Amino acid sequence: MALEFTTSYLQDSVAVFHQYKKLAERAMDQLTEEQFTAVLDPEMNSVALIVKHVSGNLRSRWTDFLTTDGEKPDRDRDAEFEAPPATREEVRALWEQGWSTLFATLESLTDRDLTATVTIRGEALSAMQALNRSIAHTASHVGQIVLLAKHLNSAQWKPLSVPRGQSAAYTQKVYSGEASQR
Repeated sequence: MALEFTTSYLQDSVAVFHQYKKLAERAMDQLTEEQFTAVLDPEMNSVALIVKHVSGNLRSRWTDFLTTDGEKPDRDRDAEFEAPPATREEVRALWEQGWSTLFATLESLTDRDLTATVTIRGEALSAMQALNRSIAHTASHVGQIVLLAKHLNSAQWKPLSVPRGQSAAYTQKVYSGEASQR
């Protein structure tokens, strides 16, 4: 979370999105090419497909956020869950495109814009409600990415937060000023 005090919901939301983006990337960085596209069963999605979906969602929701419906006519949501792009680099490019769209839009908004009415699939929402919805949606998929990456890496997994059994030692470091930012 942000290290500075703010009363701006928008500024805090940007910080939360950055935190989730970084968390997912740290998990994805631990995956091999094979693990990146692995599925645990026929009803599951691979990390690559989840990334493709998150990217499509962010691009659709945050392009022309205040002026057009959040579900763009050119988005094929169902295709986001079909075969991922051929390479990890292509998937990562989609990931960056989605996040770039989100951050560019959020940087253009003011806290006053959060009271505007926007639509997603024809449903009217306040911009703040749409922002909350996007944070929750993105966070849930980041959780899936982390869970899959941890499962696929098993014993080789490098914890993204305080490792098991080290909470007391970490807390001591925090109080002594030795803890690093994660």
